[in-house]
Amino acid sequence: MNLAQKLLVWFLSGGIFLGCFSAQADPTSDSTIREELVQAILSDGQAQQKLLNELAESGAKVVHDVLTAWTRQGVYLYEGPDGSKVPILLDDQLDGEGKARAIRIIDGQFVKDASGKELRFASADLNNAETDMRLRSSIQQSMDTLALSAANPEERNSAVLKLGNSQKPRYIPILQAKLAKEADLAVRRSLNEAIALLQLADPDPKTQIAAVQHLAELKSIGSVDNIKALMNKAGCPPDVVKACHGAVRVIENHIGFVNFIGTIFHGLSLGSILLVVALGLAITFGLMGIINMAHGEMIAVGAYTCYVIQNIFGTGFGFAITLPFSFGGKNIHFGLHIPGLNTTGLWYESYFLFAIPLSFIMAALAGLAIERTVIRFLYRRPLESLLATWGISLVMQQLFRMVFGANNVQVNSPSWLLGHFSVNDVSFDYNRVFVIAFALAIVLGTWLLLTKTPLGLLIRAVMQNRAMAASLGVRTARVNMLTFAFGSGLAGLAGAFLSQIGNVGPSLGQTYIVDSFMTVVLGGVGSIVGTVCSAFGIGTADEVLQQTTGSPVTGKIVVLVGIILFLQWKPGGLFASRSRSLD
Repeated sequence: MNLAQKLLVWFLSGGIFLGCFSAQADPTSDSTIREELVQAILSDGQAQQKLLNELAESGAKVVHDVLTAWTRQGVYLYEGPDGSKVPILLDDQLDGEGKARAIRIIDGQFVKDASGKELRFASADLNNAETDMRLRSSIQQSMDTLALSAANPEERNSAVLKLGNSQKPRYIPILQAKLAKEADLAVRRSLNEAIALLQLADPDPKTQIAAVQHLAELKSIGSVDNIKALMNKAGCPPDVVKACHGAVRVIENHIGFVNFIGTIFHGLSLGSILLVVALGLAITFGLMGIINMAHGEMIAVGAYTCYVIQNIFGTGFGFAITLPFSFGGKNIHFGLHIPGLNTTGLWYESYFLFAIPLSFIMAALAGLAIERTVIRFLYRRPLESLLATWGISLVMQQLFRMVFGANNVQVNSPSWLLGHFSVNDVSFDYNRVFVIAFALAIVLGTWLLLTKTPLGLLIRAVMQNRAMAASLGVRTARVNMLTFAFGSGLAGLAGAFLSQIGNVGPSLGQTYIVDSFMTVVLGGVGSIVGTVCSAFGIGTADEVLQQTTGSPVTGKIVVLVGIILFLQWKPGGLFASRSRSLD
């Protein structure tokens, strides 16, 4: 044997050795799990119980599927060619004779005859794998503990909570064994909570007291009802009752703290919407003195832009309008269809990234059109501008109804904006966190625009003294136009954010227009700092008062009365602008 042949033999021998070693070192491989399932089905007694316990540690989906079928009498025994019993499952597709293909549990392959043809069976022609009450209880326990070994921590957490609320003390050793192996902190906390919940049913008062105190340390919100049930149980020892009272007091204080922080967070998200809406309103109102009642419709423009972009990324967008008058005895129809990109997955969910700038652009263009056609003739005429913009808002609402329908439309949030995360039991929604962060970024961008750019310098000059700025060569009409478009674009951004929190409808903007004007007036006309403070203040106060009074209407009334009383004390708002044009 030459050197090349020796190397080839060594290589093949080493490969075979490593293959055997890896097969032995991976007891949780699919083939091993399937073999254990077959052995569990065919065995009985202690050997069967041991196999079920081992399978419960695997966390494999095939174990869950087979055990579920077993509890529903869906595992059958087929007699193989050699006379052995072969555990099988039947698929869901029946032929004309009511027969289905059989799947071997040992390898997941269809049962075939000698010629390779797939065999079909009727369930009535096969024998079920036998089960009794004891075995069904063991299978159910294995299924309950199976999810404790899932790869996803959220699935393990859900399984732990389910076992903790089962009120079955037999799960305590299982949970304690999992606690010794678990690395995820959130799952470990849930395991400790579940063990303590199950220990409440222990007959020993010392164990009960220790469990109650542990739940109080964990500030377990879900255990309040269990602790109260134990406390009100007939014959409960006084020491246990005292410990329960203390635990309930601690947990209820924690619940109050969680609700308070959650309310503040929701108030901040509402304040962020008000901030973005009112920011543009503060600039335009402070610059031109225009009471723009159509500012709310700019919000709707931004929200509907998100809706259209979402449809374009999907199957497409189209509408048809029949005008309310006829020409030559014929009705006039107008329609438009934009074909969709038919995207899926992450590419489809990226529509919102495109919708954000487009919402700003479309609302800015709408504001630009209103300013050029109506507003520029009404500078420094508050009453006429109020009536004109109110009429424009009615026209735009009717236009929204004609194009998009009178009912609300649904804008789906991307997956990366869905869900929430928790900190000390306080839940924070991703979409609301995004709104708050983006609103702060918009405030920063607006501040940089007004203080660090030539356009911002011109805007501030016109706001402070329009006549002097015009005499120095500033084209005030162009500044008015760009400022009004910028303010309308900010409202469009607010509409984009609102589309991720609620439904979009023709009257969406009217919900926020009054609050926006209150925000501007309270903060001080033309003051960005004042707008920021008043927006977050009004949003937070509104949410807190709604929770306190139990009525949204009462909360808004109290906020409105508070603002009126404050303006009696400081008519200029929190940060009154000091300029010759406003004094």
